[in-house]
Amino acid sequence: MTIQLDHFIVSSRDKAASAKLLAELLGVPWGEAAAGPFTAVYLNDGLTLDFIDTDEDFPVEHFCFRVDEQEFDAILARIKAAGIKYRSTVRGPVDMKVDTQFGGRGIYWNEPEGHQWEMLTVSYARQPT
Repeated sequence: MTIQLDHFIVSSRDKAASAKLLAELLGVPWGEAAAGPFTAVYLNDGLTLDFIDTDEDFPVEHFCFRVDEQEFDAILARIKAAGIKYRSTVRGPVDMKVDTQFGGRGIYWNEPEGHQWEMLTVSYARQPT
């Protein structure tokens, strides 16, 4: 069997608000009554982000979503409409610019819990085969 990633658990202070915001920006479904203590964002047929409430300290995590050009435009429009600040570099200033240095387009933004989201159209992490 090929190994496939099924889900990530994302710590939050308000799992429903965090999951709802991300799902709305990405244009994907979410479920407040997911299995167990989780609120799930359904990224595709095989991957969810399962948000869980915690009172404990948690690290800021980085999640990257690869999308096609049309989806990039739609998500970026929703980010702008929501008034969310974004940037063109992973740790740089909020410049409201799109990165194009790797042959595609990419942006970064942080959600209210601090987690960092990235969206790109061409993976710089994987070389073409």
